[in-house]
Formats: sequence, C-alpha cells, structure tokens
Amino acid sequence: MLAEQENDPEPVIQPTRWEGWVASILMIALCGVIFLQILGRFGFFPGRVWTEELTRWLWVWLALLGCAATEAHGQHLRMEILTTFWSSKARFISEKLQQVVALATVLFLTWLGYKGVLRTWYNESVTLPVSDGVLYAALPIAMLLWACRIIRRLIAP
Repeated sequence: MLAEQENDPEPVIQPTRWEGWVASILMIALCGVIFLQILGRFGFFPGRVWTEELTRWLWVWLALLGCAATEAHGQHLRMEILTTFWSSKARFISEKLQQVVALATVLFLTWLGYKGVLRTWYNESVTLPVSDGVLYAALPIAMLLWACRIIRRLIAP
C-alpha cells in the first residue's frame, strides 16, 4: 500500500495527503448512514429522522474535502488544448497565471465560507445536536486546504 502510483511520484500514504483519507472515511460513513435509512424504510426498525440530515452533512464535507484532495493529486480539470502548441516558457507562465487566478478564487470562497460560519454558528441543527456552523465550516476549511496546495505549486520550481 505504500507503493508508488504510476503517474504520481509521491507515495500513496502521506501525512500531507490526509484529505483523501478523511474523504474516504466520510464516504464509508455516508454509505453506512444510507444503509440505515434503507433498513428503516423496509421496516426493520423505525426510521431515524436524523439520518436524512446527517447524510446531507456528510455529503457536503465529503465533496468539499474531495476538492482539496483532488488538488493535492493535481487532478482538477484543466484545459490544455491551446497551450499544447505554445513554447515551454509560455506554458509555464500560463500555468502560473492560472494558479494565481485559482488562488484568488479559492481565497474568496474561503472568505464567503467564513462569513457563512459566523452567520450560522448560533443556529442549531434541526435533528442533530450540533450548530449549523459546523456544516458551513466545510467550505472555508476545504478552501484553505486547497489554497495551501495551490501555494505549494506556485512556489515549487
């Protein structure tokens, strides 16, 4: 399991790539909660109302941490049809410019997410004993992780 992947020079298990592992654990938890919903709907036990909300919360955290994990692996969608015809220097400049624009976008989303957390922190979830701010915290946390990945790529030679 510590072997290297074909297209990835870094080992699979690294402390710097924990977002993917957390997203995987969240996916397993999401499947478990959905399985509970299915059992409840088939009458094995009374349906649990909290499973609906927990499913949504897990999905949000999973998707946003998955974005950060995707950046860690350099697998976000990129349009390269035009740049393949450019010189290596022009491609390098274009890549850095794209990273700067992506960083600005991600930092803006971080700010919006932070404002959302502040706005919802004192709201209690409908069925879970947790603040709604925990749900909204997924955006700024994931975007900060994503920003850290972009900064690492920007300063890398």
